[in-house]
Amino acid sequence: MFSYLRERFSSHLRERSRRRARLVSKDGRCNIEFGNVEQSRFVFLVDIWTTILDLRWRYKMTIFISAFLGSWFLFGLLWYVVAYIHKDLPEFNPSINHTPCVENINGLTSAFLFSLETQVTIGYGFRCVTEQCATAIFLLIFQSILGVIINSFMCGAILAKISRSKNRAKTITFSKNAVISKRGGKLCLLIRVANLRKSLLIGSHIYGKLLKSTITPEGETIILDQVNIEFVVDAGNENLFFISPLTIYHIIDKNSPFFHMAAETLLQQDFELVVFLDGTVEATSATCQVRTSYIPEEVLWGYRFAPIVSKTKEGKYRVDFQNFSKTVAVDTPHCAFCLYNEKEAKAKEKKGYDNPGFVLSEVNETSDTKM
Repeated sequence: MFSYLRERFSSHLRERSRRRARLVSKDGRCNIEFGNVEQSRFVFLVDIWTTILDLRWRYKMTIFISAFLGSWFLFGLLWYVVAYIHKDLPEFNPSINHTPCVENINGLTSAFLFSLETQVTIGYGFRCVTEQCATAIFLLIFQSILGVIINSFMCGAILAKISRSKNRAKTITFSKNAVISKRGGKLCLLIRVANLRKSLLIGSHIYGKLLKSTITPEGETIILDQVNIEFVVDAGNENLFFISPLTIYHIIDKNSPFFHMAAETLLQQDFELVVFLDGTVEATSATCQVRTSYIPEEVLWGYRFAPIVSKTKEGKYRVDFQNFSKTVAVDTPHCAFCLYNEKEAKAKEKKGYDNPGFVLSEVNETSDTKM
């Protein structure tokens, strides 16, 4: 019992270590960090719009609230200073004929309320600017213009964050595992992908990258070397009609990096298969990219996906997502090289071959018969 628990714990640690080594997680997030960047962090402020969009919601809302509260309080101080310099406050005991710069500002609180009313254009009518002070008129114009800029930027950032195509990508899902089996007489690596919405992705394109460490003939070790993996669908990999789940496949031929792998050695390999799906959202015309990854433990040799689409008696097509990642064991060659040699052997059996060592000797026949 103790040895069993220890083995399970060790396998769990190995699995966690394997997951940490991913470059791309199953939900498409990239596991990478940048160190010793020479450029200053202030370069991100140059592209402040992208920086704001990339922030998480809690930081974005903090900036959103701070921008408005900060501007209201700052201009509230300025309005208080204007009233203080012009001696409009009650503490200066202004005369009855005194005309203040801003009516009914009696302290810092009322100055803050007037700043809020001015910037958000509420206009209660109780506090208002008079024509007595040019400074107050200029401050009113400046706050109004700056308020429009803050409103446009912050509201635009919130709207852009909500409508980002990244959220649309969450309704595209890949199968938990990839499988290797025969398809059309060829050994293929298959992955299933589904669109959870009825709205289409226009101009969808699927491709993959195989990430692994390689050593060049010069002895250089390249970490995360990228090899192109071509995925196709029966209808082609361009402009997919992505209304129902599709099974994409990669043909394992002599040009494939999976050609020299076998069922026995697959788990010993060190690679990460990253699959990408690019498309344009039909509703917003924004481009989006969905990605996921598979490590050797998530590639099942000798399996195929269970059927998922059926037709009801009413004539409707039904997609059963319960079988989306379900696999079924099938008879599969244990390596692509064996399948290739098997096909060659069968082809040779149907052909005749010349024996260069065979010599045909001619026999002269005579018509005379001796009695």
